Amino acid sequence: MEPSHKDAETAAAAAAAVAAADPRGASSSSGVVVQVREKKGPLRAAIPYMPFPVAVICLFLNTFVPGLGTFVSAFTVLCGARTDLPDRHVCCVFWLNIAAALIQILTAIVMVGWIMSIFWGMDMVILASYKEQGIPQQL
Repeated sequence: MEPSHKDAETAAAAAAAVAAADPRGASSSSGVVVQVREKKGPLRAAIPYMPFPVAVICLFLNTFVPGLGTFVSAFTVLCGARTDLPDRHVCCVFWLNIAAALIQILTAIVMVGWIMSIFWGMDMVILASYKEQGIPQQL
C-alpha cells in the first residue's frame, strides 16, 4: 500500500517540528516521541496469544497441512487464550479463527492458502514470544 497524502503531510509536519526545535538543523532525540501502532483486521486480531510450544506445534501443522494449525488455535481461544479483540465474545473470536482456517484450506489448492497458513503460523509464534517476554499485547 502506498502512503496516503494525509500521511505524507503528517510526516512532513513532524519533520518540520523537529527541525524547528533544533536550530542547528541536526535532529535531536529529546522532545519528540514517535509511536507506531499496527492496524489489524478482525481475522489477524483474532490470532490467540498461546503458550510458545503450542504455537510452534500450530506452525508445524500449518506448514504441512494448511489450516490445521489455525483450526487447532481456534480451540485455544475457548480454553482462555487472549486475543487483540477483547470487546468480542469468545465464540465470535472462535468462529473468526475457524473462518481463517477454512480460507486457508480452500485456497491451498492455488498455493495462496498454503502461504497464508505458514505466515499465520509464524504470527502465532511471534505472538507467543511476546507473551513469554511479557511485552504488552498492543504494540
